[in-house]
Amino acid sequence: MGFELLYWHWIIFGMILMLAEILMLSFFILWFGAAAVVIGCLLFFIPQLSTTWQIMLWAILSSALAWGWFKYLKPLSIDKTKAGLSKEAISGEVGLVLSAPNGEKRGKLRFPAPILGDDEWLIMSQDSLAVGDSVRVTGVSGNTLVVSKT
Repeated sequence: MGFELLYWHWIIFGMILMLAEILMLSFFILWFGAAAVVIGCLLFFIPQLSTTWQIMLWAILSSALAWGWFKYLKPLSIDKTKAGLSKEAISGEVGLVLSAPNGEKRGKLRFPAPILGDDEWLIMSQDSLAVGDSVRVTGVSGNTLVVSKT
């Protein structure tokens, strides 16, 4: 009397793998679990599928799903704003003066794309700046950028 894999074995196995992903936080085991659920559904409609074919299809589907994740989906989730990075991430960036600093009053700068989560920043400078000047970030003082004319 041998053990026969039934469709619900694959579905339970897949769900266990997907629940294990909660503990692993790698987003890798999820694809093995999803493939197991797919094999379980396939086995529901084709119950005569041999165990060898089931395992082989599971391995191929798992590999294909994991490869698709790393090749196509994961690059879409990468944060390109540099939010949370150190001040060195903003040094050297170039922006346009929206309002010039005047004495104790801070000016305002706009970057072409958001830097560290925002595209407009308060600025101060030793240089004489006018609206529309192009400036380069040389440092950070609190939440204000120190800039110089380019």
